[in-house]
Amino acid sequence: MELDFERCYRAVDSRDQRFDGWFYTGVTSTGIYCRPSCPAITPKRQNVRFFPSAAAAQGAGLRACRRCRPDAAPGSPQWDVRADVVGRAMRLIADGVIDRDGVPGLASRLGYTERHLHRMLSAEMGAGPLALARAQRAQTARILIETTDLGMAEIAFAAGFGSVRQFNDTLREVYASAPSDLRTARGRQRAAVGAGTITLRLAYRPPLHARALLDFLAVRALPGVEEVRDGTYHRGLRLPHGNGQVALTPADGHVAATLRLTDLRDLAPAVARCRRLLDLDADPVAIDATLAADPALAPAVTAEPGIRVPRSVDGFEVAVRAIINQQVSITSARTTLTRLLSHRVDHEVDEVDDDQIPGQPHDQRGGLRGFLGAEEFLSLPDSAFGMPVGRRESLRGLARAVVDGSVDLAPGVDRGEAVRGLLALPGIGPWTANYLAMRAFGDPDILLSSDLAVRRGAAALGLPDTPTTLDRYAQRWRPWRSYATIRLWRAA
Repeated sequence: MELDFERCYRAVDSRDQRFDGWFYTGVTSTGIYCRPSCPAITPKRQNVRFFPSAAAAQGAGLRACRRCRPDAAPGSPQWDVRADVVGRAMRLIADGVIDRDGVPGLASRLGYTERHLHRMLSAEMGAGPLALARAQRAQTARILIETTDLGMAEIAFAAGFGSVRQFNDTLREVYASAPSDLRTARGRQRAAVGAGTITLRLAYRPPLHARALLDFLAVRALPGVEEVRDGTYHRGLRLPHGNGQVALTPADGHVAATLRLTDLRDLAPAVARCRRLLDLDADPVAIDATLAADPALAPAVTAEPGIRVPRSVDGFEVAVRAIINQQVSITSARTTLTRLLSHRVDHEVDEVDDDQIPGQPHDQRGGLRGFLGAEEFLSLPDSAFGMPVGRRESLRGLARAVVDGSVDLAPGVDRGEAVRGLLALPGIGPWTANYLAMRAFGDPDILLSSDLAVRRGAAALGLPDTPTTLDRYAQRWRPWRSYATIRLWRAA
């Protein structure tokens, strides 16, 4: 990735928080790398290098600044826009695919050879897939060191390291400190509830219109899966190694997240999915500037800056919701989904799995749980579906396609290919496929012009309200039509 030195240096000199995560500042005279907004004295030009990723800075032999903590910056917003192989790879790495399946697994998911994938990532990010995953492991390890009482060996394997020696060497290289020193320096912060509970801050680029996010999630909340209470969103999670629960509370400059995990190896994917759900890596200033250029939307942007697109923690869940919500109200769809979930079969056992990392808690019944998985969904009896037979079979067809791999709903999916696969299934039309592209696949440029609420919102703002005319008019909102969709829903 080409980084313009003058533009980057101006951002550093002005300590502009909007560029945190876009790039990293390496200071050769001190051997550290920082966020652009680091409060330290601006380094001299001749001592500065700019890097497209923390992994690239680490590869140049620099350690993370202890003052601004660049490894905890928001992710680059370009991954919201880019749907190419590098963008897909970055989303999958954040979701922990390399830790679970290695580089061969990542390359297979993307349909490229390992060598070519390494070449593409190195050219764009300044580091290959292993180095990018290693930087993420270091950040995960630091969180666990500072927020839990787990032993260092347990943290090493929970963070995805292959050995304690690799864990020690990496943290010394990245933070210039031994793991035990990191815990001593920050103070030993005991978890509130057991060793599997982690509290951390999820950074974002301001502004963030938190109430709009919570309103959207609250009206669609499913009992036993999620709830909004006292300004906090609670939900259950289905994660690669087990179940989890999260409480997300928007605050000034960050979202406070309290995670309770069955298996701490799921920390990185849980964080990535929570960030994706709340769209925390977006660039709201750029989005709002484009939408506010339209006089019809300008008053709404001024009144409610920082509107985000509520995305998802589970693509299959959003797909099921979308199909059930076809041509019915949100309230009716919620009732149907609640009845469907009441038929779920509890297959969990109380024994600890043989491969569970020592020191981690059992999953506890009675709390919030993740949505049904595709295989679990297929085991539901006909009586669980309070809907026409055709829609029930559409749902089962989707679940079968997910199970056999013919449809992929993962965050790193090829968006165009996924939409084409969905449209090939019975009962899924353009509205459903585009709704999934917006919420499950993170496409920032989807306008649901045939949606009744979108058309009502357009009419309320004095905009064209037929699908064809609205599509033509909305070209001026590109590449942020998904955000315009949310604003039109709110206007309705």
